[in-house]
Amino acid sequence: MRVRLVLAVTALVAAAAAPLAHAGGADGRTVDPAGRFADLLTVDRAGLLGADGTVTLSGTYRCLDDSAGPVLVGSTLRQQDRSAGIGGTRAVCDGALHTWTNTAVVKDPAYQPGDARVEATLMQLTAQGGLPTPGFLAVEEAPVTLA
Repeated sequence: MRVRLVLAVTALVAAAAAPLAHAGGADGRTVDPAGRFADLLTVDRAGLLGADGTVTLSGTYRCLDDSAGPVLVGSTLRQQDRSAGIGGTRAVCDGALHTWTNTAVVKDPAYQPGDARVEATLMQLTAQGGLPTPGFLAVEEAPVTLA
C-alpha cells in the first residue's frame, strides 16, 4: 500500500513538473546565478528495440549533491498512444558527467522501430514525515528514433 502511494505521488508530481522542463544551452549545460553548473540531463537521440520487446534508452546526467537522499534517473517512452516507464538508474552526484542507461521489457503494446519521444527525469527522494518525497532536479524531453 505504501509503495502504491509513493508511486502515485511520484506520477502526479512528474505530471506537474513536466511544464518545468528546461532547455539547456548549446552544449546542454545551464549555469545558475552562483556561477556553478546546474544539475543537467540529456537523452540520446536513438533507442534500441530488441526482438523480445526490450527497450534500451540512454543519455547523460550531472548532479551535484545527494546528501538529502538518493537521486534517480527515470525515463518514459512515448510512441503514438503508448507510454511506458523504462527502468531507473541510481545517480552518482559528484559533479562529473555520467551516462545513464535504462532497460525494460515492454510486450503489450509493443513498440515499433521509428520515431518516439523520451522524457527523462533526474529525481531526488527525501524523507518527509517518514515517506520518501520526490524532488525534481531536471526534466528533459527529446525525440528519439527506435531501431
